[in-house]
Amino acid sequence: MLRVVEVRLDDIYVPAARRKTLHPETVRHLAEDIVENGMKTPIQVRHDGKRYVLVEGLHRMEAAKWLGEEIIEAYLVQARKH
Repeated sequence: MLRVVEVRLDDIYVPAARRKTLHPETVRHLAEDIVENGMKTPIQVRHDGKRYVLVEGLHRMEAAKWLGEEIIEAYLVQARKH
């Protein structure tokens, strides 16, 4: 079962490859939707021992930042074993 935790946005590391997929227009639309309807689905992060690493939800995270939020709800997931 996934556990929801509150994480400071400044404490989330976004890998460079993931950051390249950011679309500012999508962030703006999501921010508008969050204002009207709230955040529907928490982002996903994993803890690597010293920090949180974004797994899923870059646009939702950036929309929350754009709205001035400092904390976001996130599902804490385990790293995939290959």
